[in-house]
Amino acid sequence: MRALVVEDDSSIVRFVEKGLREASFAVDVAASGDAGLRLGLSGEHDVIVLDIMLPGRDGFSVLRGLREAGVTTPVICLTARDDVDDRIRGLDLGADDYLPKPFVFAELLARLRALLRRGAAMTSNTVIVGDLTIDLLGRRVSRAGRRIDLSAREFALLEYLARHAGQTLSRTMLLQRVWDMNHDPMTNVVDVHINRLRRKIDPDGDCPLIHTIRGVGYVMQADRG
Repeated sequence: MRALVVEDDSSIVRFVEKGLREASFAVDVAASGDAGLRLGLSGEHDVIVLDIMLPGRDGFSVLRGLREAGVTTPVICLTARDDVDDRIRGLDLGADDYLPKPFVFAELLARLRALLRRGAAMTSNTVIVGDLTIDLLGRRVSRAGRRIDLSAREFALLEYLARHAGQTLSRTMLLQRVWDMNHDPMTNVVDVHINRLRRKIDPDGDCPLIHTIRGVGYVMQADRG
């Protein structure tokens, strides 16, 4: 899962960013309304945490811009403004939830997960590639009926590969989307985790799902010739 945090208070950013990463989210941060709108319009995020009082355009303007552009990403407004009129305005503009500061991170995380469950229910909470089934909400994986136990990072990597089945993904893209890291030509973290996944997902090698595209990256695909 990838979250966008639009917040100009550096102490809150560090607090939220650390907690989300520990919960296996990749995190993008924007410190102004303009930057938040630009990143939000990319459509690359599963959820957005949006402050209202921001430099430049405020959070209400960001929210309006996202919804007018057709971006349906769930948004939770996180702000010191706890006035009822402000909450009503935010919800009317398309916010999905509202949490005033100060807050407990555990509550923020629970609310984010609730929003993600709600969004999954409107589409699908299961990703299937060949005989591999991924239950996104229960975080369960099976292949041909055989349960596969994965670490949190392995699950995040598998989920991203499966959501983009048939698409070749570079190591740089996987580092950014799964580990929230910029490209480091010396790191082999992607290859190490791919090999671990293969041992669990493709143990016999007869019908592999994870394929190497030499010099480019990896692709998940069933029945690849």
